Amino acid sequence: MAYATLRYEVSENGVATIALDQPETRNALSDELLSELIAALEAARDDDAVRCVVLTSTHDKVFSAGGNLSGFAAEVPLVHKHFATERFPALFRLLGELGKPSICAANGHVLAGALGIALACDLVIARDGARFGTPEINVGLFPFMIMALIYRNLPRKKTNELLLLGEQISAQEAERIGIVNRVVAADEFDDAVRDWAEKLAGKSPVMMHLGKDAMFRQLDMPLLDALDFLRSQLTIAFSTEDIQEGVRAFFEKRDPNWSGK
Repeated sequence: MAYATLRYEVSENGVATIALDQPETRNALSDELLSELIAALEAARDDDAVRCVVLTSTHDKVFSAGGNLSGFAAEVPLVHKHFATERFPALFRLLGELGKPSICAANGHVLAGALGIALACDLVIARDGARFGTPEINVGLFPFMIMALIYRNLPRKKTNELLLLGEQISAQEAERIGIVNRVVAADEFDDAVRDWAEKLAGKSPVMMHLGKDAMFRQLDMPLLDALDFLRSQLTIAFSTEDIQEGVRAFFEKRDPNWSGK
């Protein structure tokens, strides 16, 4: 499939790279870009050759500046604006239910709605110099669509600070408070992303799918319900060929040959 707002490619190692590619808008999250991003993620989800997904940008300084402000101010029926915003929860849910690990390779600034995309990914690697924040309040808006994700990833008071002040933070501060897993120097960034992506792509695909689903579903369960659910998932894991292969490979001191069954 040809995309107008992003680039999509799959490496021989099973890593699908989706790069936002509208530098003239700083990858503003327009309806078209969000629709194509959802389509690309669905393609990666449905492709058995894909074992890991990397989200990044072709812009040299910006991952994404966030929502499309011109769209917010457009003179269209209010109900149409309401329907258009359904792309955000659809995208966040899709990343949670992808069945494959995802990395946000933040090679530039991650602002406003784009912060929600980063937090919906499993891992975030930031290039030194990238900045993070929710500046919506400064232009008379509020980050409603990503608020739930921020509160589920950060302490309450720090989330309040980001939402209410609208100030940007450095990649190092984002790492300290838990938005980012790693901050990497610019000349080491691509290698760091590739290293993690290939490691993730080398894991058992069936166990990764089971594990990813469990990670997403148990997130908001009461503790006892979560324990019951996770116990059932462990029982299912016992039935797979890959768990047997993984244990054999461990004792035989060799790399496992995953069947994905």
